[in-house]
Amino acid sequence: MRDLSFPYVTILTDCPAVTRNISSVAEAAERLVLYWPDHNGEKLMAARHACQAALEGRITCTQARQAFIDAAREARIYIGQKHL
Repeated sequence: MRDLSFPYVTILTDCPAVTRNISSVAEAAERLVLYWPDHNGEKLMAARHACQAALEGRITCTQARQAFIDAAREARIYIGQKHL
């Protein structure tokens, strides 16, 4: 599977005050499916689709990264990002 690295996005984890840097489409996709705190949300579903589309080569990893950031903001776990 393609990894598709991107500048990291920092989010909160399910452990209090613990953050994680997500730095690829594959890592973002895994986080969205297995460890996401809010299992409902328009931006969550859009981010899942965007990651899948990026892994299939239909959109850029930058577009998937932005969808991941939007979902993290929606779930209120977004901390920051390394700027492009």
